[in-house]
Amino acid sequence: MTLYTQKSSNIRKTWLLFTLFLLIVIGIGWLFSRIYANPSILYFAVIFSVLMNVIAYWYSDKIVLKMAKAEPIEKKASPELYNIVENLCITAGLPLPKIYLVREQQPNAFATGRNSQHAVVAVTEGLLERLDRSELEGVLAHELSHIGNRDMLLSTVIVVLVGFISIISDMFLRSRFFGGFRSRDSRDSGRAGAILMLVGIALAILAPIAAILMQLAISRKREFLADSSGALLTRYPEGLASALEKISSDQTPMRVANNTTAHLWLDDPFRGEKKTSWLHKLFMTHPPVEERIKALRGMEI
Repeated sequence: MTLYTQKSSNIRKTWLLFTLFLLIVIGIGWLFSRIYANPSILYFAVIFSVLMNVIAYWYSDKIVLKMAKAEPIEKKASPELYNIVENLCITAGLPLPKIYLVREQQPNAFATGRNSQHAVVAVTEGLLERLDRSELEGVLAHELSHIGNRDMLLSTVIVVLVGFISIISDMFLRSRFFGGFRSRDSRDSGRAGAILMLVGIALAILAPIAAILMQLAISRKREFLADSSGALLTRYPEGLASALEKISSDQTPMRVANNTTAHLWLDDPFRGEKKTSWLHKLFMTHPPVEERIKALRGMEI
């Protein structure tokens, strides 16, 4: 029995979301092509979505690392970090991922990559400076669990879905203001044309919100799963629980914090801001730390 019981489930979810993504793109493209009487919109939407899927699958880790300004770190520069990762990988039966350092004082970490053979674990300088060995081990076990559970690609697909729908919706809303509605003939100026236009506007407004909510639901579930899998890997839930307490209480801001990649980090990278907007609180990508700590300390191993 493997430690990562949700691996096959996450693979199925990933391909299901790929399919859902294409169906949504085709549906939106068809609707907009009807509204603007231009079938080339549908062709463009399908081609663009396929290209985005290919780019996201093959280059997602490089894009994320670039956004985080992460740098590869050698074993001689941080032997303890490498030893912990190597030991955990042997226990978990995972290949050794590439290890990167983010030069930020906020203690945090993330994992990325399309599969276990092309995985990356990145940690901040603040994480290495503030955590003891058992806490660092708990954090790294959490990130390796994301790799073992194969939910990194799932998160990437969600990002692509949210990003694409937001882009195409924004294009539609802008075209309504600047380009106006051009119907194919006089018959479309009647009730059917008006209904189609209303549906298009509603889709343009609601689709990004629905996609973001789906992203948040999956992201929060994956954090609980990685917490429990990481605790089983180390056989010491208190290590990660103590690390989460330290990390959440540290209010150091992160300069490379980005809404697009916020859900990849161990904890919300936007903490420490002088003022968190109500909108950001509504769309927070992580479950409350108190709930995660309670679940960890309630585990029986």
